[in-house]
Amino acid sequence: MKDARECLYTEVSTAAMRIFTRYILREVTSHALLGGALFTFVILMRDLGKVLDLVVRDSASLTDVVRIIAYTLPPALTVTIPMAVLVGILLGLSRLAADSEITAMRASGMGALDFVRIVSIVSAVGLALSLFNSLYLAPRAASGLIALGNSLKNSQASFEVQPRVFYEDFKNYVLYIQDVKPAAGASVWRHVFLADLTQPATPHITTADSAIVVAGTPSTPDAQTIRLHLINGGQHELSTTNPNQYDISTFSSMDIPIETEAPNDTHLGRLDTPIVALSLPELWRRGRAYDAKHPNRPSVYRIQFNKRFSYPFACLVLMLIGVPLGLASKRGGKSTGFVLTIVLVFIYYFLSSVGEAFAKSGRLSPFLGIWGANLIFAAAGAFFLYQMSRGGVALGIFASIGDKLNQAATRLTRGAGPNSLASRLTPDIATVLRRFRSTFRVQFPLLLDDYVMREYATNFALVLFSFSTLFVIFTFFELIGDIFRNRTPLVTVGEYLINLIPYILYNVTPLCALVAVLITFGALSRTSEMTAMKSSGISLYRIITPVLVTTLIISACLFAFDELYLPAANRRQEALRSVIKDKPAQTFLRPDVNWISGQTTSSGDPSRIFYYQFFNAEKDSFANVTVFEFDPTTFALTKRIFATSANWDPRVNMWVFFNGWQRTFSGETISNYQPFSVSTFPEIREQPGYFKKEFLPSQEMSYAELSHYITDLRQSGFNTRQLSVQLNKKLAYPLITLVMAILAIPFSLSMGKKGSLAGIATAIGLAITYWVVALLFESMGNVNALPAFLAAWTPDALFGITGVYLLLRTPT
Repeated sequence: MKDARECLYTEVSTAAMRIFTRYILREVTSHALLGGALFTFVILMRDLGKVLDLVVRDSASLTDVVRIIAYTLPPALTVTIPMAVLVGILLGLSRLAADSEITAMRASGMGALDFVRIVSIVSAVGLALSLFNSLYLAPRAASGLIALGNSLKNSQASFEVQPRVFYEDFKNYVLYIQDVKPAAGASVWRHVFLADLTQPATPHITTADSAIVVAGTPSTPDAQTIRLHLINGGQHELSTTNPNQYDISTFSSMDIPIETEAPNDTHLGRLDTPIVALSLPELWRRGRAYDAKHPNRPSVYRIQFNKRFSYPFACLVLMLIGVPLGLASKRGGKSTGFVLTIVLVFIYYFLSSVGEAFAKSGRLSPFLGIWGANLIFAAAGAFFLYQMSRGGVALGIFASIGDKLNQAATRLTRGAGPNSLASRLTPDIATVLRRFRSTFRVQFPLLLDDYVMREYATNFALVLFSFSTLFVIFTFFELIGDIFRNRTPLVTVGEYLINLIPYILYNVTPLCALVAVLITFGALSRTSEMTAMKSSGISLYRIITPVLVTTLIISACLFAFDELYLPAANRRQEALRSVIKDKPAQTFLRPDVNWISGQTTSSGDPSRIFYYQFFNAEKDSFANVTVFEFDPTTFALTKRIFATSANWDPRVNMWVFFNGWQRTFSGETISNYQPFSVSTFPEIREQPGYFKKEFLPSQEMSYAELSHYITDLRQSGFNTRQLSVQLNKKLAYPLITLVMAILAIPFSLSMGKKGSLAGIATAIGLAITYWVVALLFESMGNVNALPAFLAAWTPDALFGITGVYLLLRTPT
């Protein structure tokens, strides 16, 4: 009888263990998948705009775009898979601990090692996937991306040439065109100006009424060449030794091959293959050869070889430290787990980056430098597991860090009781609302409105803090190599990150509003509060009004933030970023710009182009200046003026040219040639301020400043298409916050009791869709496929109409 009872107990325990195993695995896996998707989304969004720009310009087919995204995923997954394992363990176990389910499981006989054994299944799967990705997929993806980049470089070059902009990225050539029509594999240019700068002092000039441009064939000798088929033009050549010798020729058609700049470090030859694209055997072979040749130098091949294994095995070491911390987080739940994830991810990748920097400098061996973070975390994890099984204060102290940080964030938004700082600074809400209603004689907001607004504002603040922290950490990891290489002071790095936060807040606010709405109304539906409100006679539209009003205020504040503070912060953070990367400080007055088109004529076409080797903005003087004048109809060169120097004379309000000549052309003949020692040309009306143009990014100007800047550049003949799109986006982007809130409401109500995980997953899907559509329309506006107004406002209109339609179909 006793044996039967023991057998039955064993069977029941085994069945319970299976149930617990499936339950814990489901909880951890769901959070891991969601965290991995979120982290990968953050990394990939930085390059999505460039990929969509290739589609719009027809320089890449849809198949190429899919290949680019596929090739970009493996390097991102190398970092995000271990992070996903950690966030799954911490959030899943923290949720179970907060709901006392861990306590119930341990009371039923589960020990600390049982949790480790169950969670190690997720860690082992993550390790296997990460090893396959790091050893097989990532090198092949890097190699494929390099090869695809080489094949697209030339086809993209002909489409990167913007109308009315001087393009100086060709080897020894400067190109200027007035109009361009992109097409697959070729494009048509109108009114072409091409300067051969093999001899910069005496450039050879070619002009043409039009040109057909064809890119070189990939994997052929002319792969790095584009071919210009010029139609109805002429060539002007000036002798470098005799200024009196000037040759002119005209043509009905002519072909000119132009060599593009070779890409840096992207060759796929065996000796030039980047390290990240090398296979594991090749990496090992080169490492041994390098060690034999340079025994006392740190080997980058050994460092890369160890990195291929260290990141995948981070899945195991992060599991060892994640399990005890997750089980010990009993009060904060998933929010505490998320805070601990941020802290641990930062510490791990910081130690990993520091170790890699020390390995590259030779202070540590490649093995110790790369594996140091894993060894430290493995030791800490083993210690915490021992503390969990034996009992100890160290684990509780470390786990309480997450609770304290979570409580601090909550205290800032919700307050912590009647004696908290927030409570002392906040007057009686009922009194405030009563006074507001009596003053403006309105029935809004009521106490119920205040409750909904508080919940939404709290969720919005917490989500905004979380996303901003993620972006700051990823930015820090992106720059940490430059920080160690250039020995940037930590004060400079901290100042840069502080000035970067406003830019991050501006960009993530719409996404945070989307997530906050999904969480708020999802929680109200899950706790049946939404049902209670409806049953009391309050319609859905009345319930969502406080959220929409709050979001509208956030949108208005976002616009004011961009107008009053963000441009100055962006200028500061760009200057500090240049210091971190050891680049020259960004200059707004560009002395290196040696080409500029003259003032526009009544027909809108530039009548002259200026070329100078130096311009002194303080003394208003040129050195070696050339002025080209054109027929606005055929774009044929009609006059050329050269002077060794030119000064602005305010007394006569004219440029005075010294020691030069002027030639006037009629077809293939020089109709007039006049050398001079001093001369003036009244037709040149451009004043010194015209050549002192500031080149400012749109994000470093307010709406009014950008509007004035566009008007000024447009009068000078500069291309302002992209700036016009950004000008309209300064109005459209803040409003997308309200559009996102409207779109999120129907989705949040349709989730029912699925929980906040479903809400965040839905938010990621909607955010990806919006960013793809917004970047696609922005790229179309940049290439003049759409007017600037439509390029900026169409995403708002599409998502707004969709949100209103879904909201009207939602039961009220």
